Formats: sequence, C-alpha cells, structure tokens
Amino acid sequence: MVAEKSFVLQKRVLLKKIMENQSHPTLESTLKSADTEEVIDIYFYRPIGYRWALLFQKLGVTPNAVTIASIFLGVGAGVCFYFDNIWISLLGIFLLMWANSYDSADGQLARMTQKFSPLGRLLDGFAGDLWFASIYIAICLRLAPVWGWPIWVLAIIAGLFHSRQASMADYYRNIHLLFLKGKSGSELDNTKELTEKYDSLTWGGDFFSKIVTFFYRSYTRGQENWSPNFQQMFGLLKEKYGDITPEKFRIEFREKSLPLMKWTNVLSFNTRAIVLFLSVLVSQPWVYFVFELTVLNIILIYMIRKHEGFCRDFSQKIERGEYDK
Repeated sequence: MVAEKSFVLQKRVLLKKIMENQSHPTLESTLKSADTEEVIDIYFYRPIGYRWALLFQKLGVTPNAVTIASIFLGVGAGVCFYFDNIWISLLGIFLLMWANSYDSADGQLARMTQKFSPLGRLLDGFAGDLWFASIYIAICLRLAPVWGWPIWVLAIIAGLFHSRQASMADYYRNIHLLFLKGKSGSELDNTKELTEKYDSLTWGGDFFSKIVTFFYRSYTRGQENWSPNFQQMFGLLKEKYGDITPEKFRIEFREKSLPLMKWTNVLSFNTRAIVLFLSVLVSQPWVYFVFELTVLNIILIYMIRKHEGFCRDFSQKIERGEYDK
C-alpha cells in the first residue's frame, strides 16, 4: 500500500514536471539548430526573444501579432535615421534592435506553440522588407540635398539585391534544416505543393488564404529559380527514395552545407545591421549601400556557386546509386 502511494506520488511529480516543461519551454527548445544559429543571436537576441516569447505566450499574443508589432518598431527606426543627430541615431539603433528581438521572438513563439503558417513566413519577410524600405527612404531623403537623384538609384539597386540576399540565405538555411532535422524542423516549401494548395482554394470562400498563397508561391518560385542544381538533386532524391532520405546522404549533405551557414547569417541581419549602425553614427550612411552592393553580393555569389556545385555532385552520386542500400 505504501509502495503504491509512493508510486502515485512519483507519477504526479513526473506529470507536474512534464506540464511545467510544456508551459515553460527551455530556451534551447526554441532555437532552430546549433548549425544555423549565429553567435550574436545565441548570446543576445535569442535570450531576449525567449523572454518576450514567454510573456506573449502568457498573454495569448500570436506570432503574427508580434511580427506586426516589429514592423512599427522597424519603421520607427528608419524615421530616426533621417536625422543627422547622434542621439536620434542612437534611438533608431535601439528601435531596430528592439524590432529584431521581436523578429526573434515571433519564431520562438511559433516553435513554442506550434503555430506555423505560410502567412507567418510571408509576413516575417515582409516585415524585414518594410524595416529596410523605411531606412533606405530616410537615408535617401537625408542625403538627397547633396547627392541628388543618384542616391535614390543607389538605394533601389541595393534594396533589390538585399531582398535576394535575404531570400537565398533563408532558403539555404531551411534546406540545411530539412536534411538535419527532417520536415518537421524545416520550413522549406515548393511551388508544386503551393500551386496545388492555391488551386484547391476558392476566391469566394478562401479569399485571404488564396492571396497569401499566391504571394508566398511567388516568393518560393524566386528561390527555386536561383537554385536549379538543387532542384534537380532534390527531384532525383524524391524520385529514388521518396520521403525517406538515406542517412548517408544526410550526413554528407550536412558536411557540405554546414560551412555555408555562417555566410547565410552574414547575409541576414546582424552583420548588415552593424555596418548600418556604424555608417549612420559617423554620418556616412551611403557606406551601407556600397557594402550591400559589394561585400554582401560577393558573399551571395560565392554561396550560390558553392551550393549549386555540391548539389550537382550529389545528383551524380544519386544517379550512380551510391546511396542505395
């Protein structure tokens, strides 16, 4: 009888711990993976985002609502960068860092609550675009009296490449996560499945979802168009092995892909933000545009060439049957 009561008590304690873990996930459980996290994120943005995510979960705030809040903060930062004043510039830096902590929090909250959606991914990318659009416009308005129209041309070209840099960095991270953690650990999508989803929706009953799917499919198609060798390799892999990717292939792919993860991080936020902050603080914000067009584009080209190169090699190995059991 005593032993039975002891067992029941132990069971209750165990269940309590399980419930506590479910309601208060660890910081580690909200990270994508050790392979893809950047040092600044791990030690700064992720811990802050985790605290925000816990608060938002308690308040019942959705990940998409957090993303929308980040838009206001990011646009506010852009307005601050219009002024050639050190204190207002510091306020802009603070607001952009706050916006990025929310950008971290929305993903962490989504992983806590398992609330993932194409709208969330589309909104997340759109938020970043709005941050930097406001920053570009503010810088152009600030420099236009001296530079004239050329500063607008420089900003537009830099912005177009910025969009591509961020898009491909996101795509390569999700490819890496797919072969590292499986489909549940990645947000990789493809236009074929998105087209099927789009066709299944009706304008009358699913208007908003159909619009979201349309734009998300366009975003995904752009990523696929810049990665033809990966598309061929992925198609061969699916054709030959279905949804069960050989473990040997996953290990080899991760070894090839892992060195590129540090470059995807450079193309994302932290490095470009540091350059932006420094250029604004020394009253030379045009330097940021030049950095995007030179250093970041060189990294983008290198990353695409490397990724496409080893994907071509993997296609040949798959065709030769090197991963057959």
